Amino acid sequence: MSESPPTTPVCYRHPDRETYLRCSRCDRPICPDCMREAAVGHQCPDCVAEGRRSVRPARTAFGGGETGRHGYVTKVLIALNVAVMLLSIASDRGGDAAIGGSGFGGLLGGSTPLTNWGAVLGLAVFPDGTVGGVAAGEWYRVVTAMFLHYGVPHLLLNMWGLWVLGRTLEAALGPLRFLALYLIAGLGGNVAVYLFSPPNVPSAGASTAIFGLFAAIFVIMRRLGRDTSAIIPILVINLIFTFTVPNISVAGHLGGLVVGGLMALVLAYAPRGRRTLFQAAGGAILLVALLGAVLVRTPMLTG
Repeated sequence: MSESPPTTPVCYRHPDRETYLRCSRCDRPICPDCMREAAVGHQCPDCVAEGRRSVRPARTAFGGGETGRHGYVTKVLIALNVAVMLLSIASDRGGDAAIGGSGFGGLLGGSTPLTNWGAVLGLAVFPDGTVGGVAAGEWYRVVTAMFLHYGVPHLLLNMWGLWVLGRTLEAALGPLRFLALYLIAGLGGNVAVYLFSPPNVPSAGASTAIFGLFAAIFVIMRRLGRDTSAIIPILVINLIFTFTVPNISVAGHLGGLVVGGLMALVLAYAPRGRRTLFQAAGGAILLVALLGAVLVRTPMLTG
C-alpha cells in the first residue's frame, strides 16, 4: 500500500494560498501578505495583536501617554484659534479686525461682533440698552475669551508661544494632562480679569493660557532636574511687556501665570502611587476655587 504524498501547507488565514513560511511565535503557516515584522523573525497578525495587548503602554514621568510627542493637542488648539479668528474677521462689517486695527502698534487690533459676544466682560450696558457680562449670567465668556483675538498680529504672537511651549509640555505631560493645564490656566486668567479688571472693559486672547504654560514649563523642567536659565529671561521680558504696553490685561496674564503654575505643581509633584487620582483631584479643586471666586465677585457687581 503506497503512502499519500505530503501536502503543501496553506496559510491559516488564506486556505487557497500555499506557503512554507511560518509564524515565529505560534508556528502556524502564513503567506507573505500575512507576515508582520517582529523583533525576531516574522509573526502572524493574531500574534502581533496579542503581543500589543500584553505590552504595557509607555508613560511619561508625569503619567501621560507617549502620543504627546506628536503634539496633536497643540496643533488642534492652534487650528481652533485660527478658525475662530477667521470667524471673527467674517463677523466684522467694514471694521479693522483683519489688519490689526487701532491697538498699540496694531498689536491688539479692533473688536468685532464675535469678540463683543465672547470676550471677558464683568458687567456693561450696551448701546442698544441691554446689559451683558459675566455678572449678567454670561458665564461662557470666561471660556470663550481664551479662543478670541483682537486682530491677526495678536493671534500670531500667541500662537507662536503656544507652538514653542505647547509641544514641549505636551510631550512631557501627555495629551490629556496638557489639555487640562491649558484650559485651567486660560480659565484662571479670565477669572482674574473678572475679579480685578474694570467690569466694563472687555478682554480676550489665548495669552492667559500661554502665561500659564510659561509657569508650567518652569515647574516641569525643575521637576525633571533640567536647566531653566533660558526660561527666566523670556518670562521676565513678557512680564515687562505686560506692565508697560497699554491695553494689555495685567490681571489676565498674572492670573494665567499663577493658576498655570499651580496646576503644573499638581501635575509634576503628584505621588507616583496615586498619581492620576491626585492630579484629577488637584485640577478639580482649582476649578471649584475659580468657580467660587466668580460666585463671590458677581454680587459685588450686581448688588
